[in-house]
Formats: sequence, C-alpha cells, structure tokens
Amino acid sequence: MSADRAGGVQSLERAFDLLERMADAGGEVGLSELSASSGLPLPTIHRLMRTLLASGYVRQQANRRYALGPRLIRLGETASRLLGTWARPYLAELVEATGETANMALLDGDEVVYVAQVPSRHSMRMFTEVGRRVLPHSTGVGKALLAQVPPAEVRALLARTGMPAATERTITEPDAFLTELDRIRADGYAVDDGEQEAGVRCLAVTVPGSPTAAAISISGPAGRVTDAATEKIVPVLHGVARELAQALSSAAAVS
Repeated sequence: MSADRAGGVQSLERAFDLLERMADAGGEVGLSELSASSGLPLPTIHRLMRTLLASGYVRQQANRRYALGPRLIRLGETASRLLGTWARPYLAELVEATGETANMALLDGDEVVYVAQVPSRHSMRMFTEVGRRVLPHSTGVGKALLAQVPPAEVRALLARTGMPAATERTITEPDAFLTELDRIRADGYAVDDGEQEAGVRCLAVTVPGSPTAAAISISGPAGRVTDAATEKIVPVLHGVARELAQALSSAAAVS
C-alpha cells in the first residue's frame, strides 16, 4: 500500500472514530473534548472536522461546539431499515416458538425506535408500527437497553424526558426505575407489565455485541404472557438474540 493510500485509510478510520465519539457524547462536543478522548492532537482533529463539516456530516453550533450533521440522518435511517430486514427471519423464529408478536428496537438518543416486527398469528395480538418512537422507561426493550447504560447517564436521560406515565403502572420515579434496572441486570431480561399499554405484557433482552444498542422482545396479552409462560419464553429470547448477534457480526466481518 502506498504512503498516500495508507494515510487516506488512517484519516478515514480517524474520522469515523470521531463521529462515534460524538455520538457517545450525546451528539455535541468541543474539539478539546475530542482530543482528550481520542488522544489525537488538536490540529489533526481540526483538519478532520473541517472535512466532515464541508461534507455535511458535522455542523458547527453558535457556541463553537460541533454537532452531528443532517447528512447522517439518511445513512442512519437506511441502516436501520437494513438492520430490520436482517432481523425479520429471527423475529419470525421467535413468533413460531412463542406464538406472540416479536419486535426489534434500537436506542436512538433519548428514545427507542422500533425497526422490525413480525406479528403473532393470534387474532388478538399486539401491533407496533415500524419506525414508531417511544420513551424507553415504559417499554421492555427500552428498559433492557437502559440496563446496559451507566446509572448517571440513565438519570440524565430520565431528567430530560420527564418520565411521563403511559399507564397507571408506568414507573415514574428515577430511584424506582434504577432499582428496576438492577433487577433486569440480575435476571437477564426486562418486563413491561402493562406499563406502555394496559393489559399488554412484554419480555425483552438485548442483542449481545450488536454494532448499535439493540433489543428484541415479544409482546402479547397479559393473560397469555403469564409468569409460567415467561419461564419458557426468556430462554428462547436469549437464544434468538445470540443467533442474531452472530449473524450481525458475520455480516460486519464480510463487509
């Protein structure tokens, strides 16, 4: 590989790394913060940010800080659709094994976005529109995802969203919610027990090692998704999550 080509590859890797660090920081950072977290010198970061700024992948705020730019939206939306397409066969496997509607969702900023769903064959079944966004504190997938986030960051998110009640069973106190996350980490799965929609129960687990924070779930009437059913369903959820994680890792390796 020529020196010019090697330098170009290195610059590309560094630019992607900066974008990911900006996303991890909430989407807006200063150059000195990027330099401290990446270990790159300020002149290098400034040069890379100028290129990203000119391409529309980054924008500069009035306070001189840098934020993720609008051109990333189209890339993210397309990637989410593809991720949903890859997930559908695994969600179908979940439906076949459990009889309930299966979903996949991602944590996007302060919200959960549903990227795929395969409906149950039951006449009484749950339906969530793909693309729908909800606050994470009242959903199984949201709770499963937030259980992987440091408590201080969870508190900050809850402060921003306000934790509104979707039903009378929604957890609306931060301390109670953090206690719930402790239970989820201990048990290995999350439960939405009528907290998003009355009479509906949802069981969720994260997809281990996913390139972006993702969770899968099943949802159905509380009369079918009982405690006894939960004992059978949770191992199935974990098995499918592992299969999906392996498929996503293989796809990333090939690409």
